[in-house]
Amino acid sequence: MDFAVPADLQAYLDELDAFIEAEIRPLELADDNIRFFDHRREHSRTDWDNQGLPRHEWEHLLKAATRKADAAGHWRFSAPKKYGGKDGSNLWMAVIREHFAAKGLGLHNDLQNEHSIVGNFPFVEMFEQFATSEEQKAEFILGGFEGERRTAFGLTEPDHGSDATHMETRAVRETRDGVEGWLINGRKMWITGMHVATHCATFCRTDGKDGDARGITCLLVPTGTPGMTVDEYMWTFNMPTDHPRMTFTDVWVPDSARLGPEGGGLSIAQSFVHQNRIRQAASSLGAAVYCIEESVKYARERKPFGEALAKNQAIQFPLVELATQAEMLRLLIRKTAWEMDNMPHKEVEHRLSDKVSMCNYWANRLCCEAADRAMQVHGGIGYSRHKPFEHIYRHHRRYRITEGAEEIQMRKVGAYLFGYLGPRKGTLG
Repeated sequence: MDFAVPADLQAYLDELDAFIEAEIRPLELADDNIRFFDHRREHSRTDWDNQGLPRHEWEHLLKAATRKADAAGHWRFSAPKKYGGKDGSNLWMAVIREHFAAKGLGLHNDLQNEHSIVGNFPFVEMFEQFATSEEQKAEFILGGFEGERRTAFGLTEPDHGSDATHMETRAVRETRDGVEGWLINGRKMWITGMHVATHCATFCRTDGKDGDARGITCLLVPTGTPGMTVDEYMWTFNMPTDHPRMTFTDVWVPDSARLGPEGGGLSIAQSFVHQNRIRQAASSLGAAVYCIEESVKYARERKPFGEALAKNQAIQFPLVELATQAEMLRLLIRKTAWEMDNMPHKEVEHRLSDKVSMCNYWANRLCCEAADRAMQVHGGIGYSRHKPFEHIYRHHRRYRITEGAEEIQMRKVGAYLFGYLGPRKGTLG
């Protein structure tokens, strides 16, 4: 067993750091762009008079950074080489994501809207595995990289989140002008990125009864299709928002809009979340490490009553516990990412889903605890927006709910542990 970071991975981290300093940091400092990262960040990013959506200037800056990263060959790192990527592994992505988040806030990696100079593209594997035709695969993968296609994820509903198998959105077969298709009726919620999406991957019950895993189908509904409406963008703990409530009233799409097999949509949803969860875990770990290290530095510098704050065990011990958890979590994240790289993508759900959930729910919780502790160690200035801890807390607090609330992920771990699912089912079931 070898726990050292491979030399070629370390060399790539150094290359990324040099690129950030040469290309991204100057862009961040130009034309008062720093307003998007300093104490003005929430206001500068949010168009309060336009439903709380991201300001155009903010999104244009992110695109400018992305273009630079793509031109340098970094942005598509995790994508297959045939799409201009580098076949980046889950393990390398985990190390890179932690490394970036540990740097703190910046244009190199701002996860409020999943921006990073090394992009995260779970949609690529989703279309690679489940596209119903080569044309559909090319349209959405290449179109996604070229900015012509952007797919939002329509799984959650106002009355159904974690209980996705009880969704009330329905799609029934209907032929129009000799073309077979689907008629959709229902409601969706928290459809992130819908304000710029070209399509909504809409999950609908097409067969079976409530609670059945089978019978859910994914339909790619183009934005602007008659009957598809955005009702409201939900304002959140961390602004700006791009998370709407939507209604589908007699929305018709041809069968060519179907992604994956009829009735097999839940497998698509699971495929999407596993890559996201392990990379999200690495990012939360990195942000936690940033909060811990900044607290240590401040405690060494701050001298109340003439003595360094760091000498107090009331300061030391909470940070010791957080640092210990971070060290242990790093090993689990990297081991799990490595295991993901060494099995077929579709097998992760059946053999490794519990470990992915362990990494994710614990990392997200650890980050929130580390941000809270950083505020406490820094005192008044830590509570202010002149330090990034409140922003880190508000952003990463979201991850304890989205893409599987931590209770749902703990339930998954429990099902594997007690043999109701996973490899132990054959011995304990």
